[in-house]
Amino acid sequence: METESEPYVRLTTLRQLHQVMADMNTARSLADTLQTVADGVVNGLGYELACVNLVRGDGDLVVAAFAGNAAAEALITGRVGSRPSWERRLTMGEAWGDLRFIPHTEGWVLDEDDVPQWYTDGPAPRFEDEWHPADRLFAPMYTPGGPGNACGELIGVLSVDRPRNGRRPGAWGREALQMYAFQAAIAISNARLRANMQRALVRLEREQQALRASEESFRQAFEYAPSGMAIAEMGGDQHGRILRSNDALCRLLGRPASAMRRYSFSDLVHPEDIGTLLRTSAEGGRAELRLGRRDGTYLWVSLRNSVVADAADGPRFLLTHVEDIEDRKRRELQLAHRASHDALTGLPNSAELRTRLSSRICQRPHSTHPGEIESIDAAYGHPAYDGTAPATGSGFDFRSDADVLDAYDHHVHAIAPEGERDDGTKGLAVLFCDLDGFKSINDRFGHNAGDAVLIEVARRLGRAVRDGDTVARLGGDEFVVLADGLGKADAQDLAVRLRNEIIQPIRVDGRAVRVGASFGIGWAHCGKTADEVLKSADERMYVEKRSRPKQHRRAG
Repeated sequence: METESEPYVRLTTLRQLHQVMADMNTARSLADTLQTVADGVVNGLGYELACVNLVRGDGDLVVAAFAGNAAAEALITGRVGSRPSWERRLTMGEAWGDLRFIPHTEGWVLDEDDVPQWYTDGPAPRFEDEWHPADRLFAPMYTPGGPGNACGELIGVLSVDRPRNGRRPGAWGREALQMYAFQAAIAISNARLRANMQRALVRLEREQQALRASEESFRQAFEYAPSGMAIAEMGGDQHGRILRSNDALCRLLGRPASAMRRYSFSDLVHPEDIGTLLRTSAEGGRAELRLGRRDGTYLWVSLRNSVVADAADGPRFLLTHVEDIEDRKRRELQLAHRASHDALTGLPNSAELRTRLSSRICQRPHSTHPGEIESIDAAYGHPAYDGTAPATGSGFDFRSDADVLDAYDHHVHAIAPEGERDDGTKGLAVLFCDLDGFKSINDRFGHNAGDAVLIEVARRLGRAVRDGDTVARLGGDEFVVLADGLGKADAQDLAVRLRNEIIQPIRVDGRAVRVGASFGIGWAHCGKTADEVLKSADERMYVEKRSRPKQHRRAG
């Protein structure tokens, strides 16, 4: 390339410059681009040596490519120069536009810094513009914001040495090198962008492969899980609607997958368990409830919810695990039934009787004055007071306001008929039954015969009462009936009807035996305990038993 008077530029030189720039912009990778930049300085711009110093992430510059001398390339490629040392070089010497030329008269101060450099031999200059072996020429490369532009950042520096004609570059040569450095910065930036894009694409492809593998693993785990699983919508109007169910859940509920998509869990749950379902429909919720099968039966299951997202910030769904716990629940219910029911007759036992009776009556607040317990109802507007405490100075000594609220709020009080005549009051009647003549059956025919009699009496009592009434075996030959909504006459009629059922002959081992029954009628009402109510009915039963002639007790 001509660097003398440069009155014109030869077409061959322009072709060479065009070719090296084309090669620079068509390199396949960042490493190829860097090497092409260095080669272009030698092949297109006519310098004997060229080095590409690239800015690293930490700001220092590394020798990324070298051209013109294999020995020098092996010596300095990969070596690093600190950013402060480079900034000092780029502010020394003479500014040729964006280029920086440091003549040999000043370059000796650079011998002690850490910038990688090479040394060329040659005679001392014989004339003014001849290149000295210690001269240094640097072409900074900036981001495409433009050379000298405040928004452009330094991405590297081209170091060149010894033009082939042995002379310092003239105006044309300087402009050509500066233009080349500008184009090289664009090519390097584009190569970096392509490299980043390629790395991102590779990373994205790996992530997609991992996602596909994860989705396939989830699909197989979902489809072939031994327990039932379902994916349901989360939130919105369609909350809980089943979007997908696995084969185990379909088999469990006896419904095909196509039919399952028409339901939500609230459609399938037992009506008594809908509240439990709503309380446990969020993430991490657990519940034991009943789900409906296709044949109309219900199955006890354990539900466990977790939340899954379709993608980052995408829709969220409920993943529900459904486990069959029918056998365990059946065993638990059987154990609970055994704990609360008489083993011989199957009737509720004494503990269950007291539980049911206690649930109907509350303990009224204590009063310090005898006789004032009856007036508490009036003070509080019995049977449903207005929520305010009685006036101060009323003489009542309540344990706390909470006692009053617990005793009266949300509770329909049990009341009892008063006096000997039927005043129309309906209450909870407690009929205490004791069998007459039962001991003689045990003594004459044995305990097996006695057990058979008890079983038949329990059956007859259960058959004679209404749905919702309770027949319990208190122990031995004692039974209790709880019948709600009865007046005095109703309770007496019920006692007569039950006695008539009991006194009918009972066949045991081919023989007919008879037992009688004595009934005492008590009334449950708030302010008494279950034991007090049962004791009252028991005492009335003994009064009734003693009032009847012994020979007529068995026949009723």
